[in-house]
Amino acid sequence: MKVAIVHDWLVNYGGAERVIEQLHALFPEAPVYTLVYDAKTMPARFRGYDIRTTYLQKLPFAARLYKNMLTLMPGAFERLDLTEYDLVVSSCSSCSKGVITRPDAAHICYCHTPTRYLWDFYYTYVSNAGWLKRRLIPPMIHRMRIWDRLAADRVDHFVANSNFIAQRIRKYYRREADVVYPCVHINEFPLAEQPDDYYLIVSRFTYYKRIDLAVQACSRLGKRLIVVGGGEEEKRLRALAGPTVEFRGRLSDDEIKALYARAKAFLFPGEEDFGITPVEAMSAGCPVLAYGRGGVRETVLDQKTGLFFSEQTVESLMACIERFEREGVSYSRAQMREHSLRFSEERFCDEMRALCERYAPKKG
Repeated sequence: MKVAIVHDWLVNYGGAERVIEQLHALFPEAPVYTLVYDAKTMPARFRGYDIRTTYLQKLPFAARLYKNMLTLMPGAFERLDLTEYDLVVSSCSSCSKGVITRPDAAHICYCHTPTRYLWDFYYTYVSNAGWLKRRLIPPMIHRMRIWDRLAADRVDHFVANSNFIAQRIRKYYRREADVVYPCVHINEFPLAEQPDDYYLIVSRFTYYKRIDLAVQACSRLGKRLIVVGGGEEEKRLRALAGPTVEFRGRLSDDEIKALYARAKAFLFPGEEDFGITPVEAMSAGCPVLAYGRGGVRETVLDQKTGLFFSEQTVESLMACIERFEREGVSYSRAQMREHSLRFSEERFCDEMRALCERYAPKKG
């Protein structure tokens, strides 16, 4: 059986790219098809994969400007010739599910989310766009929604990364989905019996992550906050930060693991489809203080491995931090790590292998 893996784009390394690594481990001979690929920003181990890009790779600055090519993405994925493959596994939060497969082939889509800027995130996306985009987006998005819905019909079997996303797939695509939680690198650093006195954020600096809430809350409370990551919001976040907030930039995996292991608690103020970083924190025995919506409701155990705050406001997060300082959580750091094993790479591979065997086309 010939297998192909399809992914939206390979320009930054995050949770979706970890899924690609594990899918590649399951099918090491499978080529990885993607919109654009930037070898400079992806881990060196990806250079050993058979990565095949769309024609958009040839455009100047494609790996940096790919998000501005939204209207070209559907056609780019449709032009990929996958007729030689019996099984296609797509990893999708945008347009990669729209590839065209043989009538007798199986297409399994591991869906990180229905395309957010087309559906549930549309109004936030528009409100944060510049004046020109606000004029151009509505008619363009209307056409993209029609294509996205038709593209979902090409998928034979959906797999959602959480029950939260399975509900979105049901809402926007009218399809049922199996649920397989994403894989997380379990932190194997020694557990800290007595953590250091700092809170931690590890994130891309983009507006919907709501890092501004954590920066302002810790600044107003005078709590030490270490912020790891980078992105377009960095200048604004630095302007909001008080003297207790430290920006460390992009760090290596081992440096981040060490910070997780010593942190008092991890702050997660955004609404995510799944949220890998809270699980990474728990695997280091670090409690999570999170906005109580989205996939985090399926990973963090309230009052055991973390605490939830109910409103995406600075005041609500401040109250959550103060409650944590008074009451803590009931699980020990060792119990938190044990809980995180539910989301290990081994478990992900076992569950995805079983689904692929179930849905793969039967020969003979």
